[in-house]
Amino acid sequence: MMAKEISEELWLDSLIERALSEDIGSGDVTTESAVDQHKKARAVWISKQNGVVAGLDVARKVFQILDEEITWEACTKDGNTVADGEVLARLDGNARAILTAERVALNFVQRMSGIATKTAEMVDLLKGSSTKILDTRKTVPGLRMLDKYAVKTGGGLNHRIGLFDMALVKENHIRTAGGITPAVQKIRSHKPGVKIEVETTTLDEVKEALMAKVDMIMLDNMNLQTMKKAVEIIGGRAETEASGNMTSERLREVAATGVNYISVGALTHSVAAFDISQQIKEIY
Repeated sequence: MMAKEISEELWLDSLIERALSEDIGSGDVTTESAVDQHKKARAVWISKQNGVVAGLDVARKVFQILDEEITWEACTKDGNTVADGEVLARLDGNARAILTAERVALNFVQRMSGIATKTAEMVDLLKGSSTKILDTRKTVPGLRMLDKYAVKTGGGLNHRIGLFDMALVKENHIRTAGGITPAVQKIRSHKPGVKIEVETTTLDEVKEALMAKVDMIMLDNMNLQTMKKAVEIIGGRAETEASGNMTSERLREVAATGVNYISVGALTHSVAAFDISQQIKEIY
């Protein structure tokens, strides 16, 4: 196993342990009072809607971190489209542990599957177009890697992961640095070779960003006519990203302007949880 994979696994284990600690606290009063500690159970996870599932291995980890003897059998895999009523997974083990871990496991998978499902819907709307869907940093603090994994599972692309892996010069950076050109110059001096994107709202800003030879130009909250003109001016000399109030209803017409990417904050900041039910089928 590579060092990066080990690091990611430790991070996920730590995240799950914090989530379980937050929920269980000093103990699961209901389960520990009502369920005999020696009882075992068989349970299933059932999808209650159509959509794209994501996070099943995270759920497995939740149950097995609480009780390593619980068995988890996934009946589908991340990225698959599932139907209302479809069995997603089967569990077998200590009844108390299955009941206590239920909500934390569901919370992770319902959020991740909601993101994957919404992403897949938007990707599908752009079929036949060369424009791709991008996510943003508008994620739940501490859950970014899971949120972005869910976007990829739904067929979208990840923008920068954080502040460290590319430079994105936004309006407040431009004001603080004294303009697009000085901001870009300072970044290149401080961090040679880093990919640079600049946020623009006018055609004059687009031209200045082009003169600065940035890698990517964000066309932020532009109307369609201005956006199309901006794409023509750029002429392939930089990648283009459309941003700002990107709803499902607008995607096709925005893509028609010729932009390379459309970033959608709502994929992660306004996600609707995917409906999944855990049902105990047998006690023994």
